[in-house]
Amino acid sequence: MQAKVRWDGKLGFYGVSGSNHAVTMDVTKENGGNGTAPSPMELVLLGLAGCSGIDVALIIEKKRLNVRDFEVLVEAERTTEYPQVFSKVEMTFVFEGEDLSRKGLEDAVRLSLDKYCSVAGMVNKTAEITWTVEIREQ
Repeated sequence: MQAKVRWDGKLGFYGVSGSNHAVTMDVTKENGGNGTAPSPMELVLLGLAGCSGIDVALIIEKKRLNVRDFEVLVEAERTTEYPQVFSKVEMTFVFEGEDLSRKGLEDAVRLSLDKYCSVAGMVNKTAEITWTVEIREQ
């Protein structure tokens, strides 16, 4: 796996992954940047939600759960000491569908965060990751 970032001359970077996908990173104006893109730490949270989301989508497909849509909400706290890593992460998995099995959905999330999601495997080295499942049936 490879990646490359190019400096924008201030505090932003343009990144290109080894698979040739681009992402822009920046910091807030208060911290000296332009505030035009997610910060690298925000991208870590997006990576955590996306990584787990992919796992969960694959698991619910295998379990044949009738999920119409879902989203992953993430909130995190960071330490005050440098390198200011995440110390607490709360994830909420919100599912929409019919006749959804709470146990099946919770099992899918648990499998992702405890076994399959590599981003969670890294983040949980410094942060306590907690999660909940919400079901919206229509």
